[in-house]
Formats: sequence, structure tokens, C-alpha cells
Amino acid sequence: GGDTCDYLLSSGRFLGEKVWQPHSCMMHKYKNSEAKNCLIDKHVVFIGDSRIRQLFYSFIKLINPQVKEEGIKHGNIPFEDKSASIKVDFLWYPEVNGSMRQRIKSWTEGSVAKPHIIVVGAATWSIKIHNGSNEALAQYKINITSIAPLLEKLAISSDVYWVLQDPVYEDMLSESRKMITNEKIDAYNEAAVRILNSSSRNSKAKVKVFSVSKLIAQETIMKSADGLHLPESSRDTNAMILMNVYCNKIMKPIDGSCCQPQPPLTLIQKIAFCFFTLSIIGYLIISLIHRNNYRKNKSCTDLESGEEKKPAISIPNVSTLEMLLHCFCKLGLIMTYFYLCDRANLFMKENKFYTHSSFFIPIAYILVLGVFYTENTKETKVLNREQTDEWKGWMQLVILIYHISGASTFLPVYMHIRVLVAAYLFQTGYGHFSYFWIKGDFGVYRVCQVLFRLNFLVVVLCIVMDRPYQFYYFVPLVTVWFMIIYATLAVWPQIIQKKANGNCLWHFGLLLKLICLLTCIYFLSYSQGAFEKIFSFWPLSKCFELNGNVYEWWFRWKLDRYVVFHGMLFAFIYLALQKRQMISEGKGDALFSNRVSNVLLFISIVSFLTYSIWASSCKNKTECNELHPSVSVVQILAFILIRNIPGYVRSVYSSFFAWFGKISLELFICQYHIWLAADTKGILVLIPGYPMFNVLVSTFIFVCVAHEISQITNDLAQIVVPKDNSTLLKRLLCIAGFFSGLHFFSAMQDQSRH
Repeated sequence: GGDTCDYLLSSGRFLGEKVWQPHSCMMHKYKNSEAKNCLIDKHVVFIGDSRIRQLFYSFIKLINPQVKEEGIKHGNIPFEDKSASIKVDFLWYPEVNGSMRQRIKSWTEGSVAKPHIIVVGAATWSIKIHNGSNEALAQYKINITSIAPLLEKLAISSDVYWVLQDPVYEDMLSESRKMITNEKIDAYNEAAVRILNSSSRNSKAKVKVFSVSKLIAQETIMKSADGLHLPESSRDTNAMILMNVYCNKIMKPIDGSCCQPQPPLTLIQKIAFCFFTLSIIGYLIISLIHRNNYRKNKSCTDLESGEEKKPAISIPNVSTLEMLLHCFCKLGLIMTYFYLCDRANLFMKENKFYTHSSFFIPIAYILVLGVFYTENTKETKVLNREQTDEWKGWMQLVILIYHISGASTFLPVYMHIRVLVAAYLFQTGYGHFSYFWIKGDFGVYRVCQVLFRLNFLVVVLCIVMDRPYQFYYFVPLVTVWFMIIYATLAVWPQIIQKKANGNCLWHFGLLLKLICLLTCIYFLSYSQGAFEKIFSFWPLSKCFELNGNVYEWWFRWKLDRYVVFHGMLFAFIYLALQKRQMISEGKGDALFSNRVSNVLLFISIVSFLTYSIWASSCKNKTECNELHPSVSVVQILAFILIRNIPGYVRSVYSSFFAWFGKISLELFICQYHIWLAADTKGILVLIPGYPMFNVLVSTFIFVCVAHEISQITNDLAQIVVPKDNSTLLKRLLCIAGFFSGLHFFSAMQDQSRH
């Protein structure tokens, strides 16, 4: 916790060479449009010497990148953006003297319009002109003492920043500047810090000391052209810090946690807090009652005979109510941790910074661990349960490392991760098609069970973390695809394996259904208008809108639009081959004859490597994303064949990866708030100053929480979604009532915000 504004202005470190990381918080990189929206109708003034002029130019380039540094060097420089009514002025006052005092005093008198932001700083000219004399330092102290009350008065209604002097690179200074030493600069800075705010007792009337530029200069002044002025990258960093200090509280960017106040609790969050509190109290009361009953009925010693008597009443089983309260009790504690990590200003957050080592070394490490925990599978069928759990597990671990390392900035890695997401959706198509095709179970119970397990955690997080459903985009994606698979197979005529075995024509009927599905997918992918109309109808719009439109949902759906169909088609072909005994799935047996197996294995390896080479040579993300939906299946199928054609490979699996695979959905969702931070834009810091130890601790807690939530979801699924149809109908009515109430309170919330 603490005041992140103070941290932003005073401390931080470089990640690599150019990325500045403030202590404890995240810095947003403002675009021109965002800077204009923040500073609309604002007046900003920079007062000082040539170093402040540098900062002025870097600042106005955030508003208009086309600006050139062509102004008078030793004079005032105005800037105005008429489209946003922004005025930014540089006023040439190289010394802290009577002239500067008079200018500042003019803003404190009468009805003169005061600047909204004032940035002041000067000292090197005083050192240079007076040859670094002690008399000049004494005069500097007197002048600052006279200016300080005026700045404090302005600070009541404006943001006032005093920029401390940056160190110089003494070896590069010209002869006329040799008297400007770091020792002298430190003395002037010390005087400024001691005098400013010394008379102010009002926290609102404080001048903010901009000291972070000193730290930045210490790392970069060696690259200076003259030993005095900072290189362009450093002054741009200073300007971005200044923009974050002022604009974050106005614009509230997700990845800009510095200077952002903690968001107030919404009505729905308050109701959720009350509910979880009551659940915890209720569970404790029931536990105490049961414990007292148990003690009363516990076997006691007969004082006369010395024999032990058995209790007359047996210990009752855990009631449904107690199990329900127990689940909500644990969930309430876990959600409190979620809120504290990513909504309260309790823990620190930092920006991501990608290096090849931060991504590939952990990948190599988990690969070694996965191979170490190799065991024999219980069955040797293609894509058996243990193998699919293993597949989900290692993919999820790679995706987690991809997110925490910030590897999305490296296009080859991004393209390969896109294949892993597509592979998860491929499994969705394969798994659900196989179940419906073999079992023929299209009952409501099955549908409700799947929907509950997929969506329970996300619905709770939407309430607790105040985020829309579409924010957790992967869950809406797999939910919609499950419903599409269900509708495709459940609609008349229902074609299942048992029926198709009696008449081969049913196979053609199913293929016709799949062709119709492919046609619909193709049409919607190239008709954005039709897609958006479908999902803009209420209540679908409440689920799939993000920032007031469904474009993000369309983009996510379109990115992997064919891969679920590919999974369904693969399942159909595989199960048909299996039924006709055209493949061998015995332990240690190759899937096909030796010749066919070798040819397919060779083609698969070549295809796998060819896709990787293509993905690694991608230069444009947009163009590669356009091709991805059609070609991602190549690497997925190649992997499946490489993993399953050799019998000895198909007969083993990694229990390490499979364990993570069983909780892969919970891992994917939980990472948003308790492993990463600021809704995945940054990294959660529980232990500052020790990056590796912090990752180990936060990862351990994160995995434990995901595992616990998986167990809670499974326990609640048995209670909320019972097998009895009449009871299930009552529960569905209760769930409908819950969502109606949620919509009502959400509407009240939106109205109060507007």
C-alpha cells in the first residue's frame, strides 16, 4: 500500500535499458488521444531553464508527436491544441530570482486564471553564472524561501511540481560548465527539499517534489550529448511520469495503478460481501452445534464397571446445508483475497517486461519436471482422459508463463500461443462431440452440469471484481461453442453412434449437419454486422458487450472460428475408424501398420516444423491472425499424430502435467487477479525487492487457490444441479431469479453511475 503518487515521483528502477518501473505501481503508456482527453480545457506551464524546456517538448509531443523543437532557446515558447483547447507554455526563467517570483505571484492575485499544472525547476544557471560560489547558494535559499509560500498557495487549486536538478556527467561538460558539479547540484537540491512545504501544514497545499528524474539521470546521463542535458529517451520517461501523476486519477487506465484511488464498493459488491459474511457466520454456528452434539454423544467410561459404553446415537452425516455453507465460507475467504490483490491498494503491482530468458528458461524447467513424472496410462486409446489432461496441463503452464513474462510482444511466441488456445477449443469440440455421439445423452442435467462447471467461478468474479462477463473471454467462448455443439447434435434428427451403426446413411446425415454448421460459421465470420446484431439483443448483449459493444467478442470468436468444427470432425472420423477396427490401440502397438505409421509420422513432423517456421517468420500480427483460423489445425493434428501413432508414446503420460490439466480452467481464470495484477496487465508483488521469491510465493498461493476453487465448484455442482428432474427445475427457477435480481441491481448501479 502507501501513496503510489509519492512512489511514482520519487523511486523506481529500469527494466532493461529503456523501460522505467516505478516502485510498487504500474505506469500507463499514454497515447495522443488519451493525453488530449485528459488535458482537455487545461492550461499547463513549465517554468525554468533549458532542462525544463526539454521536459516541456517531451510533454507536448505526447499531445502532438509532430511538434519540432524549433522555438527560441532563451525565450518563452507557447503551444496550443485548439481541437482540445489545451494550452502548454514554457516560460524562460533560468534562475530562481525576483523575476520568477513575480511571475508566480501574478497567478495568486485577484481573478487571474491559474494554470492547472505548474512545473518549476532551476539551479544550474545560478551555479554557472556565479562560478559555483557559496554566496550564490545562500541567495538561492533566500529566493526559494520567498517563492515557497506562493507555490504552496497555488498548490491548493493546482498541481505544482518542483523538479529537482539531475546529476551531470562531469567528464563531458564543456569548459564553460565545469563549475557545475554533482556536489553543487546535491547542495541546491537539498536546499530546495528542505525549504519547500516547510511552512505548509495543509496536505492539499503541498508542492510535489519531482525527484525521480535524478534516478533516471543517474542511469542515462552517460549517453548525454553534452554531459548536462538528458538523452531523449530519459526525458520522454519523465514526461510520461508527469502524465501518469496527473491523468491516472482522471482516465483510470487499467494498466496505470500509480496515483489511482481505490474504486468504491458497488451495490452488488456490498451485497456479495454481506452474503459471504452471513455464510461464514452460519457455517461457524452449525459447526459449533454439531461439535457440541458430538461431545454429548461421545462414548464415556462407566464409572462402576470401567467399561466403555457406545454412544446411543450415531454421528449424523454432513447435511446439504452445512456443505453449502462450508463451500461458500471457503469461497468468501478466497474472494476476499482476490479483492485485496487486485482491487484494494494493499499489494504492489508492477509492469511486465519481456526477455527471452524470462520465457524460455521456465519453459525448459517445467518440461524437465513433466518428463520426470512419467507414468503408464490406464488405457491406451487415442486422446484418452489422462493424455488430454496432460495436454491441457502443459498448455496451461506455457500460457501462464507467456502471460507473466509479457511474451505477447514477441510475435513468434504469440503465434504459437494462439495455437495452444485453439488446441483447447479443439478439445472442446472433440470431447463434447464424442460424449453426445457415443452416449446419446441430450438431457437437461448434462447441459446444466457443464454450464455450471464452466461458468460458476466467472459469475462470482464478475460480482466480486465488478467486471463484465465478456472480460473473461475464454469462458464465454467455450460456453457458446458447447451450446453450438449441443444444438447441432440435439436438433432433429438426433443422430448418434448406436443409430448410425444400424444404417450407414445416418453417417451422411451427420456429415450434412456438420456442413450446415460450417456454412453458418463461414457466413458469420465474414458478416460482422449479422454477428453483432445477433449478440446485441437483450439479454445476450448483457453477457457479450465489452466497453459498450460486442466487437471484442466478435474478434475473439473469429480468431478460432473453425477449430471447434475441426475437433468435431476429427472425433467423428476417429470413432468411425475405431468402430471398424481400422486402427490398433493395444498397449505398445503402433496406431496403423508400420509403413503407414512411418509415413504419417514423417508427414506430421514436417507439418509441425513447417507451421513453426511460418509462425516464427510472421512480421505482421493482423495478417497472421487472418490466416491462423485456417492453418492452426495443421499443427494440432500433427501433434496428435506424433503423440499417438507410436504405441510406447501413447502408453505413457506425465502425471505432473495431468494434475495441472484437471484444474486448467481455474488456473486460466484465477491468474487474472491473484497471480497477475491490474486485470492481467501487470504482475502482483507480494514480496517487493525479491522478484524470484515473489513469483514462487505468489505462484504457490495461486495454484492452491485454483485447486481449492475446483473442489468447491465440483461440490456445489452436485448440490445446485441434482439429477432429479423436478428438483432440478426448482433449482433452475431459483437461478433464473438470482440472475433477474442481479440484472435489477446492475441496472440500479448503472443509473447511479450516470
